[in-house]
Amino acid sequence: MASPGAAGSIRLDKLLWYLRFARSRSIAQAMVAAGHIRLDGRRVTRASTAVHAGATLVLPVGERIEVIRLLTVPARRGPAPEAQSCYVRLEDRGSSAAS
Repeated sequence: MASPGAAGSIRLDKLLWYLRFARSRSIAQAMVAAGHIRLDGRRVTRASTAVHAGATLVLPVGERIEVIRLLTVPARRGPAPEAQSCYVRLEDRGSSAAS
């Protein structure tokens, strides 16, 4: 079986789990289904949506909103430093920001 990065894309729910934004794939699927994730500026509601390196994701993390750019497609759910090396944070929006 080929590694997830071999095709150059990965399912969104699996990506969130690999990058440790969700504790399980079922939680990642629920986040996506609820419409809490944006991929390249559009809201995504299908967990099977393919994500490629270079994609920009906007997602809730606790009470913050994270904006990240995917640098590489992870091959596995490894330790946190390995997961963090696959993306770069573009901006953090705190919950206390004025609207």
